[in-house]
Amino acid sequence: MKRRLRQLPRKMKGRGLRRTPPPLSLKYAVWGFLSGTAGILAILAVTRVAGHPLLIGSFGASAVLLFGAAESPLAQPRNVVGGHLISAATAVAVVACIGTGPVAIALAVGLATFLMYVTRTVHPPGGATALIGVQGQVGLSFLVDPVLVGTLILLGVALFTNNIVHHRHYPEHWL
Repeated sequence: MKRRLRQLPRKMKGRGLRRTPPPLSLKYAVWGFLSGTAGILAILAVTRVAGHPLLIGSFGASAVLLFGAAESPLAQPRNVVGGHLISAATAVAVVACIGTGPVAIALAVGLATFLMYVTRTVHPPGGATALIGVQGQVGLSFLVDPVLVGTLILLGVALFTNNIVHHRHYPEHWL
């Protein structure tokens, strides 16, 4: 244990490899801006029709991945849908079993992270979905409305906007 503690500062420096990031594409950035805006507006439009909110904060982070880093493994459909649903289910279970509060919130995020990892559906915004769910003291309906509905709207917009232009392709894989 002492050896591990002594190694911490050295490990925190990184591996020392300096990689030049790929050149930025203004075209890619602008399309990400337009697509991300469209994705969130689509959720808000359905919210207006449905008469109740479908937008949760974690969808903003999902939009960044779907429209700004669509090639990332974390932005693939399996991860987006699975990560949000697993995290929402985790929140529902934590609220039902131990309620809310700081320990429940922390447990929900940690458990959601574990479950996303073992199911190969890691999607970082899912951690926020779990947190939001416990804070909101959600019930079973949280899985479908807003989580599944909002996730599918974002995914639908991503499938359209990331494939309608020649410089993008989405998804890299479904499963």
